[in-house]
Amino acid sequence: MSSIMRHSPFNMEKKDYIYGINGPVVTVKNTKSFSMMEMVYVGNQQLVGEVIGISEESTIIQVYEETTGLKPGQQVVGTGGPMKACLGPGIVDRIFDGIERPLKAIEAKSGPFIARGCSAASLDQELLWDVTVQVKQGDLLSEGQIYASCPETSIITHKCIVPPGVSGKVIKVSSNGKYKVNDAIVSLEDSKGRIHDLTLCQYWPIRIPRKIKKRLDLKIPLITGQRVIDTLFPVAKGGAAAVPGGFGTGKTMTQHQIAKWCDADIIVYIGCGERGNEMSQVVDEFEKLVDPKSGKPMTQRTVLIANTSNMPVAAREASIYTGITLAEYYRDMGYHVAIMADSTSRWAEALREISGRLEEMPAEEGFPSYLPSRLSQFYERAGRVETLGGNEGSVTIIGAVSPQGSDFSEPVTQNTKRFTRCFWALDKALAYSRHYPAINWMSSYSEYFSDLDPWFLKNVGESFVRYRKKISTILYEEDKLMEIVKLVGSDVLPDDQKLIIEVAKVIRTGFLQQNAFHKDDTFVPLEKQYKMMKVILYLYKKAKQLVSASIPISRITNSGLFEKVIKIKYDVGNEEMDKLEGYIKDIDLEIDKIIKG
Repeated sequence: MSSIMRHSPFNMEKKDYIYGINGPVVTVKNTKSFSMMEMVYVGNQQLVGEVIGISEESTIIQVYEETTGLKPGQQVVGTGGPMKACLGPGIVDRIFDGIERPLKAIEAKSGPFIARGCSAASLDQELLWDVTVQVKQGDLLSEGQIYASCPETSIITHKCIVPPGVSGKVIKVSSNGKYKVNDAIVSLEDSKGRIHDLTLCQYWPIRIPRKIKKRLDLKIPLITGQRVIDTLFPVAKGGAAAVPGGFGTGKTMTQHQIAKWCDADIIVYIGCGERGNEMSQVVDEFEKLVDPKSGKPMTQRTVLIANTSNMPVAAREASIYTGITLAEYYRDMGYHVAIMADSTSRWAEALREISGRLEEMPAEEGFPSYLPSRLSQFYERAGRVETLGGNEGSVTIIGAVSPQGSDFSEPVTQNTKRFTRCFWALDKALAYSRHYPAINWMSSYSEYFSDLDPWFLKNVGESFVRYRKKISTILYEEDKLMEIVKLVGSDVLPDDQKLIIEVAKVIRTGFLQQNAFHKDDTFVPLEKQYKMMKVILYLYKKAKQLVSASIPISRITNSGLFEKVIKIKYDVGNEEMDKLEGYIKDIDLEIDKIIKG
C-alpha cells in the first residue's frame, strides 16, 4: 500500500462511523457503503482495516493496527477495492510488515516500534531504476508478457510484466533510461480503444491467486543440501512441505538452512507471530551470508516479512497472503521461489482470536470451523506453472507448525497434513540429543517419490533410489530391534541383528546428522550424498558377508571401519568427492585383514 492510497478520498458522499470496538474488530451500524473484503481506513488516524462481515444491520471490520484509543463516532472510510500488494522493483532485499509496509522507512518516521497510523509507501517512490524497454511501437502485447526490465539487485533482474486482464497494441514507448516506479514506460491501446499506461509497478489483491496459463507436473526436486531431506524425504519445486515440531526442536533453524542453501532463485521468509529476536537473527545472518551461486550477499535474493509476536494480531493473519502474493509475482517473471512460513500455528492462533471476537461457534480446540479451508487456500497456491507469458516458474511452500507440547494430533498439524505431500516431523528427543536436523525418519514422509525418482535416476545415479530404499529399510529394522533391546538388552541378539544396529548408527550419525556450522557439512551436493550412501551400504554388504562366515561382529567393530565411515562428512570436502572411491578400497583391505585373522 502506498501513502497515496491511504490519503485518497473515497466514499465521501455518505459518512460512516464506528459503533463498537472489540480488540481488533470494529463494528459499523446501518451502512451499505462497503463491500466484502474491501480495504478501509478506520478512525482519525486512518488505521488500515478490512471488511470481513456484512449484514443488514452492521458491517464487521478487522483492523491491522493497534486499536487503542479508537472511539465510537470516529469515521470509517472505504477505498472501493480489496487489500492489495504493491508489486514492482524494490521488493527484494527489503523487510516489510504483514501488510507490506517497509519497516526501515517506518523506523525512520516513528522509531523502533510502528506508531499507530504511521504510513510509508511499499516501494520507494523517488528511487530511479535503470530501465531497459523490450518492446517497440506497434507490438501487440498480452497479459503476462515482459515489456521492460531493470536490475533490482546485483542477483535479480526485475521483469516488468503486463498485468493480468490487460492487452493491446503498443502506441507509445519510452526510451531506455532511469525512471521511478510510477512513471509510465509503455502505453497500450486495447480492442475497445481504451489506453493503458504501464508503469514499473502494479497492484494485486493479496487473497486472490495470480492467473497462470497452466499447472505443470512436479518432476524437479528442490535441492536443499540437507541429506535427510534430499535423500529420504525430498520436496518438489512447486510442492508444499510441513515442518512440525515442539518448542526447541529446530523448526526455525531447519528453515534457515533451507532458505540459505536451497536452489530456489528467490526466498520469501515470513516471520508470522515469531519472536522478534528470531527475526533479528534472520536479518543478521542473511546480511553476512554469501549466496553460493553468485558470491553476493544472500539478502540480494531474499524478501523478509516480519510480523512478530508483539505486532497486531490481525496483521498476522494477512502476512502469509502478502508473502504468497509477492512470491507469485516473481514466479510470473519465470523465477523459482521458495516461501518459509514460520509459523502457521501463530497464524492459526490469530484466526482463532479474531473468530472469538466475532463470537463465532468454535470447532476443535477453539479454532474456527473454516481453519481447514483457510490452510488449503494458502498451500494450494504452491505450484510449478507455465505463466501467462510462457515462462516456467514455481512457488514452493515450506510451512512450520508449532503444536503445543509436540502434540501432532492437534488441529493445525492434522489439517496441514491434508494439504501438504511432505511431512518433516521434528523430534524432541533428537533435538535434545543434539541430532540436527531433528527430523524423525520413522514419522516423516514424502509423497513425491514417484514424481521425482526419474529425475534422481537420470541426474544423480542409477542406484540412487535403490540406495535410499536400502537405507530406509535398515533404519526401519533398527527401530524394531531397539524395542527388543530396551526389554532384554543387546547381548541376546544374534550378530546379524547387531550388525543392523551398528550400520544404522553409522547412517544416523554419519549421514542423517548434519552440522550447520561446518564449512563442508552445512551444505552437501547430491553427488556426495549418493557416494556417501554407496560407501555405507558397501560396508554393510562386506560386514554381512563376514558375519555370514561366522566371524564375530566384535572384530569388525574393533577395526575402526564404522568410525572412519561416520567421519566422511568432515574428512571429505565437497570438492574432494573422488576420495570417496578410496574408502571402498580401504574397506576391502580392512576386511581382508579380518579374514586372515
